[in-house]
Amino acid sequence: MEKLGVGIIGCGNISKAYLDLAPNFKALEVRAVADINMDAAKARAADYEGVRAITVDELMAADDVDLIINLTIPAAHFEVTKRALENGKHAYSEKPYVLSLEEGEELRKLAEAKGLRVGSAPDTFMGGAHQFARHIIDSGQLGQITSGTCHFMGPGMEMWHPNPDFFFQPGGGPVLDMGPYYITNLVQLLGPVKSVTAMSNKGKDKRTITTDCPRKGEVLDVVVDTNVHALVEFVSGANISMTLSWDVWGHKHQNMELYGTEGAIYVPDPNFFGGEVTTIGTDCEEVVEEQWDHPFSILNHDFDKPIHRANYRTAGVADMAQAIVEGRPHRCSIELATHVIEVLTAILKSGETNTNVAMTTTCERPAPVTPEEAHALLG
Repeated sequence: MEKLGVGIIGCGNISKAYLDLAPNFKALEVRAVADINMDAAKARAADYEGVRAITVDELMAADDVDLIINLTIPAAHFEVTKRALENGKHAYSEKPYVLSLEEGEELRKLAEAKGLRVGSAPDTFMGGAHQFARHIIDSGQLGQITSGTCHFMGPGMEMWHPNPDFFFQPGGGPVLDMGPYYITNLVQLLGPVKSVTAMSNKGKDKRTITTDCPRKGEVLDVVVDTNVHALVEFVSGANISMTLSWDVWGHKHQNMELYGTEGAIYVPDPNFFGGEVTTIGTDCEEVVEEQWDHPFSILNHDFDKPIHRANYRTAGVADMAQAIVEGRPHRCSIELATHVIEVLTAILKSGETNTNVAMTTTCERPAPVTPEEAHALLG
């Protein structure tokens, strides 16, 4: 199959995951990395054969780069993706790919005018566990999904990240940082969102970096709300309550529970590709479902930790590259990402104004990823 040449802008923590995992997929090949800090680019490129370190300007002009992966900080995502499109490159961004609906619409128009594609993380919804949960829901086993709960709660990013400043500035916060995983997965399971209502606050005005790093002990200003409770109404009629917080020291909530007229399902953490899927039928008995043999469920990560993970980040980029070659829609589409961004920014707006906010965008559910289709993406 024809391979698309890939360049990465931004050589921070997440770039290693993309570089490690890209060789698993047959439609793309990472050829260059760039960063405003040239030393960071050189250090990252040195670990990967065939990957060169170049300046951002050189990457934008590189003849052997067809698609740029944007791994800069959220506040820079829009400008970097826009510049990639203006230079004739397809673009795939880490989440959140923009910080407003207006930015998303500008990129959509530019991409359409240039005949280019834009994609965005997260791609974890393509994981075997989440696709299996979708298979169960679509089969009708649970009846009509009418309600549910989602919880992402923890004490904060300053406890593990060496440079957590941007998490507490505009463009950060748990809604824009972790919300994309939850809302994207809900949209692929249930369809588009109709409206949201939310309340929000923050537990601290300042936070101290406790990560074992050179910046340990530094105090950061907290600008954004870090504790958000939202009610999300779907076009399908389902109402899902969601809590996203960095002000919680402990809890016993499931990541995602969906309740139907004929049963319920516990969906694993949407930040990861795999996990256990449990259903409860009308007999009120819990069943840990025996999942299908899906390649994006195979454990391949965190073997040095108590919980081993399935990690196939870059699957969304690979699907986009293959879709470009095959002339079909890609799953991590700009339409999906823009709808998700509208939902997330509407949650923030609702939390600030204490009002219900209706959506102005919609999207199709991304195509399912069967085991056979996942195998087709792999090299």
